[in-house]
Amino acid sequence: MPKIVVEIHVPLVAAPDLADDDYPFPWIDDVEDVLASLDGQGDVQEYDDGEQDGDHYLFFVTGTSEPALLSVAAEVASLDRVPAGAFAVVTDDEAAEFGMGRRVALPPPARHG
Repeated sequence: MPKIVVEIHVPLVAAPDLADDDYPFPWIDDVEDVLASLDGQGDVQEYDDGEQDGDHYLFFVTGTSEPALLSVAAEVASLDRVPAGAFAVVTDDEAAEFGMGRRVALPPPARHG
């Protein structure tokens, strides 16, 4: 039986106000830290390492329930340095390629400032 996977698609946009020698995508590390903290804390786990797919960077989570996975996706989309425009794709571990599933809009982050 296929295992549910939620792909979190984040536009691959460089962080603003960086020095020339700064890593342009520090938000990737922010997301990876959040996802790494999930392991051993409940029913949601990081499914695979993140990777670039076209003009998006993808992160993957799996677990027991779609609502829990989408909640994690919404949390990721709301992180301070994550670019606007993130969305989720509900799929499974037997999908032939990325983006093969139901697209779910994530709430836009509340930006402070």
